[in-house]
Amino acid sequence: MRHDPRLDLLEQATERGMLRALDVAFARFLAAQDTAASAVVPLLGALVSRQQADGHLCLDLTTWRQLAEEFAWPSSWQALVTEAAADPHALTTSILVATPAHHARSASPLVLDGNRLYLRRYWNHEQRVAQAIGRRLAQAPNAPEKLAEQLARPFPAANADAPDWQRIACALAARGAFTVITGGPGTGKTTTVVRLLGLLQTLQRHDSPRPLRIRLAAPTGKAAARLQSSISTQIAQLDVDADVRATIPSQVDTLHRLLGARPDTRRFRHDSSNPLHLDVLVIDEASMIDLEMMSAVLTALPDDARLILLGDKDQLSSVEAGAVLGDLCRRAEAGHYSAATAEWLRKTTGDRVDAWVRDDALPLDQHVAMLRHSHRFGADSGIGTLAQAVNEGSATRVRQLLTQPQGDISWMDANADTPRLAELVLEGAAARFASRRDDALPQGYRHYLEWLQRERPPANAGAAAFDTWAGGVLERFGSFQLLCALRRGPMGTEGLNRQITDILHREGLIDANHEWYEGRPVMVTRNDYSLGLMNGDVGIALRVPDERGALQLRVAFEVAGDTDDARTRIRFVLPSRLGERETVYAMTVHKSQGSEFDHAALVLPEESSAVLTRELLYTGITRARRWFSLVGQRAVIDNMTGRPTQRYSGLWERLSARP
Repeated sequence: MRHDPRLDLLEQATERGMLRALDVAFARFLAAQDTAASAVVPLLGALVSRQQADGHLCLDLTTWRQLAEEFAWPSSWQALVTEAAADPHALTTSILVATPAHHARSASPLVLDGNRLYLRRYWNHEQRVAQAIGRRLAQAPNAPEKLAEQLARPFPAANADAPDWQRIACALAARGAFTVITGGPGTGKTTTVVRLLGLLQTLQRHDSPRPLRIRLAAPTGKAAARLQSSISTQIAQLDVDADVRATIPSQVDTLHRLLGARPDTRRFRHDSSNPLHLDVLVIDEASMIDLEMMSAVLTALPDDARLILLGDKDQLSSVEAGAVLGDLCRRAEAGHYSAATAEWLRKTTGDRVDAWVRDDALPLDQHVAMLRHSHRFGADSGIGTLAQAVNEGSATRVRQLLTQPQGDISWMDANADTPRLAELVLEGAAARFASRRDDALPQGYRHYLEWLQRERPPANAGAAAFDTWAGGVLERFGSFQLLCALRRGPMGTEGLNRQITDILHREGLIDANHEWYEGRPVMVTRNDYSLGLMNGDVGIALRVPDERGALQLRVAFEVAGDTDDARTRIRFVLPSRLGERETVYAMTVHKSQGSEFDHAALVLPEESSAVLTRELLYTGITRARRWFSLVGQRAVIDNMTGRPTQRYSGLWERLSARP
């Protein structure tokens, strides 16, 4: 290919932060593969690569003007994409671009599907996911004979005033091979799935002596541990026969462990040639699952297995490309049930969902249930009301709630300067919640550090006493968490962790003269199967007796028990054995998903950006159980409330296409 001066735009785009070095390298690779191609294809390839890094599955040529405005593209770039958008099919004259009709016999790195331009790998993943879910949606509903009878045991009589969405979710899941159960914090997703598993095992017992093989999974170690702790309690309280209860598992695996992750490869041990050995797979925190992982799960899932996804559709999407749960739940709010589904639910559960019936009902809609009543946030909850206002995109309502808060919300209309940050991290800004009626007040990090010193067992107390103490330290540390939107910058995790370390050191609560000190909280940032620690696991450095009784620094982690003992236990690890980890006084909102804290505090940066979205604000708010603090400027909060996340994909269109 002769030199096209338009390719020089690549370097300009890198300097302006529009493209990464990897995007530019990919574009130059494309240009070298087809020397006869114009510069349009390599430049579009760079944009597709950048889109994938930002979480999109494709570059939608019909909406490129939005991207041009967001990234302030120069006019020469806009002219190039206008050229491509005017006649997308002209791109396929290059050997670099395939179409769906010719993808199988082409090695083209790009695929043009309608007006969407994909990296081939992600087009393949989207196809597999859509086809696998589509096959399950196409199966005729198969409601067990005794379903209505067995539903009456875990659920009371129908309420004529409002549907019981937990019961509806169980009914829909019992008759289908694929179900999505979505709902906000406290709506009972875990309770629902435990009742569902008890229901399925009870129905199975009537038909077969062999119980269903059920597996539970979550995207991260933290989410898996939280689900395991919650589900163990729920199973013990479940109103089913003892032999049925014994067949409901409480062990929860990460998806990587479930699929059999292998080092130095993206491939898993379980795939279509070696499928998972199970009848039912339940995946919690499904909003965190990216398209590639969902493709791997569905590829390894037996054709006759049932898949149940749990998650909050309004939370942040996965860090990697795709927003699978968001696509699946695009119409969950309005239900979109068919008249036939509504009548079946009335006969089976007694619940009426007429208000959620729509003429344009699709097969996917009949497999989605949204839990709508929060048991955690009552009508007087400022946190719940604020989260709802953010979800609705009402900046006026959000501003009103922050300026006239109820007792569980605190807002600091300023950047996190040192005095305000010190007030927050030391005391939890407790004075700002003084209007709360009960005696409890939010805590900051002073609480766990002082408790650590005050309650330390004697050196000769024994291992059990130190396990209990370490568990207490971890519990108290986890009652408060500072959250932020970014990793870099003064308001990112890197800057905030340095500032917080300095504040605690000056107060004499820690001795931070060395890298490792007692009280240092760390997060594991990469799975370590040899230690049994997963990405997202949090531990605290503590001095505990070694084999000779001398106090040595170890990092205490709370880890899930094995299949026979689902209780959590303490594992002490030498600091030198920990691989990739980071201090975690402050963590990103993304990393906090799957966790809850009595008091969560979200610190926002000074300026708005594309990553500061409605979903990030909502997710940060809903990490709080009892108190929520927000530090940020009013303009930034307004912009976040008005900026919903947009991830481009074709998954919804594939699943909603009518035969």
